[in-house]
Amino acid sequence: MPESSQKLYHAIVWREGPDQTGERVTAWASDLDEAARLLAEEYGKGNVYNLHNKEDAEKIR
Repeated sequence: MPESSQKLYHAIVWREGPDQTGERVTAWASDLDEAARLLAEEYGKGNVYNLHNKEDAEKIR
């Protein structure tokens, strides 16, 4: 179970490039940098990620 200070981040990982089908994954992390680091450790640094959490996605830009 995640710590109370962590947020759930949603990502789409393209392993072969942006023309390929992406894999939807989630990661519990304290901030965006930690989530990106966790994804890079699991899926590799050379992959493309679309990474966000629900609160950030709902903010007005």
